[in-house]
Amino acid sequence: MSASPAVRLEVKGGIATLFLDQPASRVNTLSQAMLSDIETALADLRSRIEITGLILCSGKPGVFIAGADLKELAGPKPAPDLTRKLIGRGLDLVAAFESLPYPTVAVIDGACVGGGLELALGFDYRLASDNPKTELGLPETKIGLIPGWGGTQRLPRLIGPSLAAEMICSGEPVKGKRLREMGLVFDVVPTTRLLDEAHIILSWALADGGWKEARARKQQPIGLSEEQLSFTFAVASAQVRMKTGGHYPAPEAALRAIQKGVNVPLESGLKGETEEFLPLAGSPISRNLIGVFFMTQALAKATGSKQPIEPRPVRQVGVVGAGIMGAGIAGAHVRRGVPAVMLDSVPQSLQKGVEVISKSLMGRVEIGRMTPQEAAGSLAILSTSQAIQALADRDVVIEAIVENEEAKIKLFGQVEGMLPPGAILASNTSTISITRMAKSLTAPERFAGLHFFNPVDRMQLVEVIRGEKTSDETIVTLVALARRIGKTPIVVNDCPGFLVNRVLFPYINESLLLLENGISPRAIDKAATAFGMPMGPITLNDLVGLDTSLYAGRVIDGAFSDRAVKTTILDELVRAGRLGQKTGAGFYSYAKGGKGADDPYLTGLLAKHSTPKEMSVEEIQERLFLPMLTEATRVLEEGIVQTPGEVDMGLILGIGFPPFRGGILHWADTLGSDAVMSKLERYVALGKRYEPTPLLQQVAASGKNLCG
Repeated sequence: MSASPAVRLEVKGGIATLFLDQPASRVNTLSQAMLSDIETALADLRSRIEITGLILCSGKPGVFIAGADLKELAGPKPAPDLTRKLIGRGLDLVAAFESLPYPTVAVIDGACVGGGLELALGFDYRLASDNPKTELGLPETKIGLIPGWGGTQRLPRLIGPSLAAEMICSGEPVKGKRLREMGLVFDVVPTTRLLDEAHIILSWALADGGWKEARARKQQPIGLSEEQLSFTFAVASAQVRMKTGGHYPAPEAALRAIQKGVNVPLESGLKGETEEFLPLAGSPISRNLIGVFFMTQALAKATGSKQPIEPRPVRQVGVVGAGIMGAGIAGAHVRRGVPAVMLDSVPQSLQKGVEVISKSLMGRVEIGRMTPQEAAGSLAILSTSQAIQALADRDVVIEAIVENEEAKIKLFGQVEGMLPPGAILASNTSTISITRMAKSLTAPERFAGLHFFNPVDRMQLVEVIRGEKTSDETIVTLVALARRIGKTPIVVNDCPGFLVNRVLFPYINESLLLLENGISPRAIDKAATAFGMPMGPITLNDLVGLDTSLYAGRVIDGAFSDRAVKTTILDELVRAGRLGQKTGAGFYSYAKGGKGADDPYLTGLLAKHSTPKEMSVEEIQERLFLPMLTEATRVLEEGIVQTPGEVDMGLILGIGFPPFRGGILHWADTLGSDAVMSKLERYVALGKRYEPTPLLQQVAASGKNLCG
């Protein structure tokens, strides 16, 4: 037996077993220190003539290898020679296992992703457990990179170029029976049988000898015809461009690496992979995406309190309101096993709400995210009622009625006295002050905002809004509940618009000003999507509903009147009954469905304001996003949220701000403070919304970044 801090090697009966068990870590990562320990074990393996087979496994139950240590990739762009050296180290390690003079088996129980899978691909056989946590994937494109230790070359040789391209470019993992069906593993067996099955495979391999021929074939070209090559990668490239909009270079680089390698020996293919990897390493997009990964991890650990407070147990919830939001919120709970009662005074609304939930659950069944039995189980813990008394046994009640403060306060008066001791009352309001509404309650400490985003079944973000008297226990409980139902909670101190809508409305307001200044709606939307937004602000208005935007905008504009500029276009369209997609017409016409068509009605309306003008894409983008930036810095200055990461993740998850830019504050850091100040100066005559805030001035003077 030999050992090192993270690696243990045992040899028994000629079979060596290499255990990976990184100290003081929940998972194994292929850090530089771990690589050194594995290299030491490899040297030991080579020196032992009695070994006839090797098994690689994890010493951590339920985890194999969770890829490279991203902290080592998060810094500034390294020198190409250093990057090439680091890549070469990993390639040499995989090749060393691949050249051992006996058959090898990687035994995988739990996550095997990134460099972990690339290492496993260097083994002759892979054996996976049926543990639900077991999944294999190459997610590097999600952090702006491509597999750099042979993944773009060995995976296509194992499962074929088309499947490999799909798996690598999407970054999505594979699990369960699909692993065996694809040929990614030799078999999927119960965890308790993994090592026994690995020994059986080695015995069979030693007797058969076929592993030598299979290993030799892996070194050779795949050998696609010119027609196969052209068709396969033309289709894959078109699919990638359609999904990424050209904003993410990594999937396209991965495709090029695969294409370069299919008709050459493995060694040449690996060189091509490295050349595609080098420009991506340390690039702004990769750094931003790695930053998003770490911000996501930080949010997953945040409790909402600086003190160690345990959340109250939540056994069942109540949702008041069976409209789009109420049904979505109730559905989100029952889908994750939290019993919910949905209340509404109108029976037809309750019926429609249940139908919405059923449709959402069946949709998940159709795409394989739930089994029919699981969907039926979710519906079984959903109940409906018209009686307020149905809330008498609920631990948390979420109000999701019309966005009207008077109506909400009246409802709270009816609900609060009905709740059991210690129960929490929450409002799904998107704009109304939590502190002000709490004044109507006898227990304001057990009242908070719980703002879900539409559509609830797809939007991950939940804002947990703390009023002046909201207790830490209430916040911690709501944070835990949001996380339990698969959402990402961000704790926000009470202010008009909270976090997301407050920072969004300057963007919306500016788009309306641009319209009234003669810029076409298409030009505005195209500039926003070219920046990376999922849709433009004009289309977003039509999707949300122009009446909703109008009334919510009035709340924000009234609170921040020094920065809001009056527009009339929304009022005019709402008075005309053009409320967006829900009425078939808003800024665009939806008479024929689809994404909306240009509408002569709007052209005539805009002609009353100004004559059509041209403006560069860059200028439109600056007009849209600079006011968002200044408002985001005000949110930080006022302590509405505690960290820059919460601002950035709120916008990424809440409005689809492009992840490759890292969030609005990371975008500013990428530009540099001097460039940001210069851009703001160009527009400062337009109003206070373009004035550099004290925080921006401080950052510019210090030469530091907003995000540290």
